[in-house]
Amino acid sequence: MTDAERSSRTMYDKVWARHVVKTYDDGTSLLYVDRHLVQEVSSPQAFAGLRDAGRTLRRPDAHVAVADHAVSTKVRGAVSLGSGLAAKQVARLADNAERFGIPYVPTFDRRHGIVHVIGPELGFTLPGAVLVCGDSHTCTHGAFGALAFGIGASECESVFATQTLRQAKQKRLRVWLDGALPPGLQVKDVILAVIAAIGAGGGTGYAMEFAGSLIPTLSMEQRMTMCNMAIEAGSRVAMIAPDATTFAYLKNRPLAPKGAEWGAAVAHWTGLASDADAVFDREAHIDVAALTPIVSWGTSPEECGPVTGLVPDPAVEPEPSRRARMQRSLDYMALTPGMPLAGIAIDRVFIGSCTNGRIEDLRSAAAVVAGRHVAESVRAIVVPGSASVRLMAEAEGLDQVFQAAGFEWRHAGCSLCVAMNDDRLLAGERCASTSNRNFEGRQGVGARTHLMSPAMAAAAAVTGHLCDVRTIEASA
Repeated sequence: MTDAERSSRTMYDKVWARHVVKTYDDGTSLLYVDRHLVQEVSSPQAFAGLRDAGRTLRRPDAHVAVADHAVSTKVRGAVSLGSGLAAKQVARLADNAERFGIPYVPTFDRRHGIVHVIGPELGFTLPGAVLVCGDSHTCTHGAFGALAFGIGASECESVFATQTLRQAKQKRLRVWLDGALPPGLQVKDVILAVIAAIGAGGGTGYAMEFAGSLIPTLSMEQRMTMCNMAIEAGSRVAMIAPDATTFAYLKNRPLAPKGAEWGAAVAHWTGLASDADAVFDREAHIDVAALTPIVSWGTSPEECGPVTGLVPDPAVEPEPSRRARMQRSLDYMALTPGMPLAGIAIDRVFIGSCTNGRIEDLRSAAAVVAGRHVAESVRAIVVPGSASVRLMAEAEGLDQVFQAAGFEWRHAGCSLCVAMNDDRLLAGERCASTSNRNFEGRQGVGARTHLMSPAMAAAAAVTGHLCDVRTIEASA
């Protein structure tokens, strides 16, 4: 179905149409970009391109720069940077931000944190905006009804210089999430179930919209977790219609509209929701009420299943290429077909990341570990997604709960989500992780990652193995 044939529009269609500067003969469009989040990993080449061409920024105020991937979460200040590649990356970002007049959030600032956590906290992320960042999990911001997606270094340079990007429009996929979350389940379980259902490439070429009876019941933190992992199903864009929950979160944020502009903004944002009769190119349905806690067993987020289940057997998979992928995953993860997922021993636990490093995530994990202690064989860390989240958690005493249970309490940053800083697993170590990716080597060369919710990771920490958090809660 072509755009011309659509009598009603999806939310994606509406936001796209408002940002088209020019349409080309090949069907691509030049889009205006409202917001650009800049971090230390993807920006150096873009800044170098600007310098080499003698260009300046079109709109310095439309960008916010922060270092998150390479920073140490163990300490703060100059000593935390050391003198290696990570230090050079952070220093280069600070220098480039100053040279080009971009607002920069230093590591010691109380606004500092993971780029996809602080964007919403600052009110830099707004409904109906086109927002980009040189990171694939930029789809997180679609939780606010923004058209948000990750871009490469050359595209970063284009946004710097022109505030535009040439893009091909995606098809539309709506994922219906109906039913209430059963006891012991979290939104991380739901999005893992979505990825398992449609596959790691199931959303490729589609802008994904989450809808259904579950959505109005979710907080913004939960919605961000949901949209964050859409990229793991192949969707660069994931969106949720803004509503009263969205507006309440954004009101009085530092960079959100104020005064009369606030009322006008809310009126506009309210109209962004997909029309009732809007037609999507594809639909998917998940019965949330039927789900059980989920953990990953392989090296892709789609390779996951109920923690009450067994490691699958590649031999029963009829499709040859998938069978080979499954076997490779099991070999890497050192798992045997038919073994129970519950009971697999772990070495490390990581609670944090742009997926699950927000205050609600920490609260749910703290509720599980309170009065318990990390298993003797396990090393566990908690890394807040931002300095703001860390301060909030400390005001609630969550840091004391975690430390009393034997967790390390860290400063904000990407940390063990990706081995680009001073946190990484040793070869062969197995980690219960609240992050978003379990690819080979993601947390360190030879490291083995099991994805799960914060509550499930907390349960693994105190038992020393993968387990059903509902059994832990039942014994409290």
